[in-house]
Amino acid sequence: MVLGSVLNPVNSSMIAVALVPVGAAFGASPAETAWLVTGLYLATAVGQPVIGRLVDTHGPRRLYLAGTALVGAAGLLGALAPSLGLLIVARVLLGLGTSAAYPAAMHLTRSEAERTGRSSPTGVLTVLAVANQTIAVVGPTLGGLLIGAGGWRTVFAVNVPLSLACLALGAARLPATVPTERTGTTAPPTVVQRDRADRADQADRAHRAHRADGLDHVGIALFAVLLLSLMLFLMKPAPALWYLPVLALLAAVGFAVRETRARTPFIDLRALARNRPLVATYLRQLLGYTAIYAFLYGYTQWLEEGRGLSAATAGLVLLPLSLTALAVSGLTGRSPAVRGKLLTGAGCQIAACAGLLLVRADSPAVLLIVVGVVAGISQGLIGLGTQTALYHQADPAAIASAAGLLRTFMYLGAMAASAASAAFFPHGATTGGLHHLALFMLGGAALLLLLTLPDRSLGRIAGPGSSGC
Repeated sequence: MVLGSVLNPVNSSMIAVALVPVGAAFGASPAETAWLVTGLYLATAVGQPVIGRLVDTHGPRRLYLAGTALVGAAGLLGALAPSLGLLIVARVLLGLGTSAAYPAAMHLTRSEAERTGRSSPTGVLTVLAVANQTIAVVGPTLGGLLIGAGGWRTVFAVNVPLSLACLALGAARLPATVPTERTGTTAPPTVVQRDRADRADQADRAHRAHRADGLDHVGIALFAVLLLSLMLFLMKPAPALWYLPVLALLAAVGFAVRETRARTPFIDLRALARNRPLVATYLRQLLGYTAIYAFLYGYTQWLEEGRGLSAATAGLVLLPLSLTALAVSGLTGRSPAVRGKLLTGAGCQIAACAGLLLVRADSPAVLLIVVGVVAGISQGLIGLGTQTALYHQADPAAIASAAGLLRTFMYLGAMAASAASAAFFPHGATTGGLHHLALFMLGGAALLLLLTLPDRSLGRIAGPGSSGC
């Protein structure tokens, strides 16, 4: 579960230090290499909820194995790609392949919690969150070391052994079916156990309904058109491309109409409207990760171009960020409290964005590192807080779909960050461009704080008698 779930964040973050070398190899501008980021996230934003639905319907094993096999094939294609276009195709395939493991992990976690009677498996959720957060922030350092050892193609080739390891472990350990009844007891069921059995029954009926009705292909297509047309315009806005935002608007309207009328919608907008705490969690995911990924890509590119560091050295400068995120996630992960994590994370994100406004090409190394450390605190807390909130707010019968949609909102933030980087770095990562990007990030971080501060429902997740902080 853990190894498969980190395939997406490691590929998302390693590419940050590879963008400049790839651009030099193919004579491409930052706006063109930004499609290496956007292509993966477009595929993932659509693929996560689709595959999450399939996991809820068919179980995690087959989807996990198929997805990780595709990761290996995409890594091989990227390692051999002779052009930027094929490299982007490899990134799209990586996005699709890495979409399976996280919904599968959340599905297995919920199923085991129902079977064993553990309603809040904070230990498992912490391991998943810590692994994903750590890999996301270690990625630039790892990518820098790989590039220093064997060139930028190694950040693609490393997916081959990772894929083989996932296939071997998945085939050996993942259950073919997930048990839905608690076993090993002969005592009469308690009220709590009967309630869990009823929920498992409802989950089974939901699974059978999903199998009968299949996927909402029209909804998926409209969602994909909406994202693609919007990103094509945001990556290079121009009056001549006026038709792209119009197409995005039409696709959005069509998607909303379709999803409110479909029997089994791709994204159940009616159910989301009834679950306002979950909607707020998705919005916090979007805002938090817009700033997180803008920092990851924008700051890393500036370290290489604006500060003149090599890819390997830039990765090492970001290493304290990685260690901080790991420490924060590990220290706070066992606590189920959510509100305090999100408030502190938003505050640290504001501080990190403000710190970027102080950075110059001749700034001392200690300032560059301190800014990364503060960003690491926010990244660890926000990711852990939103994942825990979703686990408690989502319908247990559709936990994999909900988890996939959480990742979708994370990658919508990543796409917004990628578009912002392309807009503020049109001819390279300059210090002025970094400061404009920091102001953009600061706005998102402030909105995250304002969305979290009045939400008292987050405090109840921590359990009775807790303030949630």
